[in-house]
Amino acid sequence: MKAVKFILIGILFGIILYKSEAASWYRIYEMFQFRSFHMYGMIGTALATAIIIVQIIKRKQIKDSNGMQIAFQAKDKSITRYLIGGTIFGLGWALSGACPGPMFALIGSGYLTLGIVLIFAILGTWIYGLLRHKLPH
Repeated sequence: MKAVKFILIGILFGIILYKSEAASWYRIYEMFQFRSFHMYGMIGTALATAIIIVQIIKRKQIKDSNGMQIAFQAKDKSITRYLIGGTIFGLGWALSGACPGPMFALIGSGYLTLGIVLIFAILGTWIYGLLRHKLPH
């Protein structure tokens, strides 16, 4: 029964991405050319919402669906990993016109050529798994 709940939430997320035009290649293109505030506004709103929710989880000590305490692990600060990872992610996003979230919404809405992007996203994840121990973390 839990799986159905998560599938429905995923479908709702995909509908929201599509209807808000976050999955629009044109909106992504506008963003990378600094022509429109649309995507920056959505990303900024999502970031602000996430910050507020994380603070609520930390202060109220909210538990997950299994009753376990939600804990956030601090990461080592390293500018190199963020520059390299962000550059690779940004280049992939700019070249394909889709980041991982909207990628599935676009495939679901009939843009089947995004299947190629999905294959390369999976390939990139697999390569990362092979090289993870050699990369700066």
